[in-house]
Amino acid sequence: MSKLQTISPIDGSVYVERDYATTEQIQQALNTAQQAQARWKKVSLAERQAICSKAVDAFVAKKTDIGEELCWMMGRPIRYGAGEVAGFEERARYMIDVADEALQNVSVPAKTGFRRYIKREAVGVVFVIAPWNYPYLTAINAIMPAILAGNTVVLKHSAQTPLCAERIAEAFNAAGLPEGVFQYLHISHADTESVIQAEQVNYVAFTGSVPGGAMVEKAAAGRFIGVGLELGGKDPAYVRADADVDHAVETTIDGAFFNSGQSCCGIERIYVDASIYDTFVEKAVALVKGYQLGRSDNPETTLGPVVKASAAEFVRSQIEDAVDKGAVAHIDPTSFPLDKPGTAYLAPQVLTNVNHQMRVMTEESFGPVVGIQKVNSDEEAIALMNDSEFGLTASIFTGDVEQGVELGESVETGTFFVNRCDYLDPALAWTGIKNSGRGCTLSKLGYESLTRAKSFHVRTEV
Repeated sequence: MSKLQTISPIDGSVYVERDYATTEQIQQALNTAQQAQARWKKVSLAERQAICSKAVDAFVAKKTDIGEELCWMMGRPIRYGAGEVAGFEERARYMIDVADEALQNVSVPAKTGFRRYIKREAVGVVFVIAPWNYPYLTAINAIMPAILAGNTVVLKHSAQTPLCAERIAEAFNAAGLPEGVFQYLHISHADTESVIQAEQVNYVAFTGSVPGGAMVEKAAAGRFIGVGLELGGKDPAYVRADADVDHAVETTIDGAFFNSGQSCCGIERIYVDASIYDTFVEKAVALVKGYQLGRSDNPETTLGPVVKASAAEFVRSQIEDAVDKGAVAHIDPTSFPLDKPGTAYLAPQVLTNVNHQMRVMTEESFGPVVGIQKVNSDEEAIALMNDSEFGLTASIFTGDVEQGVELGESVETGTFFVNRCDYLDPALAWTGIKNSGRGCTLSKLGYESLTRAKSFHVRTEV
């Protein structure tokens, strides 16, 4: 059988190599998960919370090693590696803390002679399919509430970041999680489809591309199980005339270029009021020129390679399409010596004189490029923000917060920000509309898809 190989974007070397699970190993894992769930659901919530808290402690203790592994597997600069560990901890601990409220019985009005309530029961075995770009954050969004709710979890992580699955398992094992409650499988795409179709699986939580989401829906069709899909984005920001320009530049540019632009909720298009447009562009370009493109294992690097050479070529093709159609490219790639075709190293780019006839303004880029378009009114900006097949997050920068909130009511998005962007608050539902997917994770609502309602109607007087 072929092996899973993780090719590091730093130097093209094989960083991880693993055997794919056999058919027998996959079946055994699913059976074990199903059997373990029958026992785990009977464990008290307090005990589940205690074990999960210990797992978070064990995970955080390895943050230095985890940061180094991330930089080699997917290219994030090592100086930012600990940030994902902190985000993992924030989300996990929030979901632990809110579990009591989220999983409590739903009471109904009293009725003489009867006791009535609705219980939230675990759905069973949850299959989590996680991506490489934020490999711990996206995974823990589903894993932690699933386990706390009494489910068992089987994780299939990206072939680009297989060590992430192993690190999560290591943390749960250190915490004393019973055998079979959390497992991972290194499997192919074909075997992933087979697992979705397996009778033991009761829910699928997928984070990834739109085509990947379509595959999950097709594979699950006719099974009548829940499917959560967190897909792509082409997230916009609108900078109004009354915005703090320096704050807007700093925030949107970081939102566009952090993680080399490889974020589903990163800023990919910016609309700026004509009265401050030139100032905004000048400051944005100056900020981007200050990035240090380099190897992810270099502490001085602020912009690492994208995940693979083909991803870099895709972004280059978007930039070429835009320039051919009249866009202005403000960054000279030769000022970033590591930028070379055929490699994963790609210079950041800021484009102006852009419009929605250009791929870079409509097609998900997932790389270090952003288009900045001039607008003349709130109405024009909102129309352009909504002119997208995606709807994950959107941001408005303004000095009038209440007006910003009012405008947000007209923006077609799952999460709306005022004066910030590119952040997941674990207290808020993480969800998208249009081709950004369906379902939600995080917050108290994140438990709803991982549980099923069971009504109790007890007659106490006969």
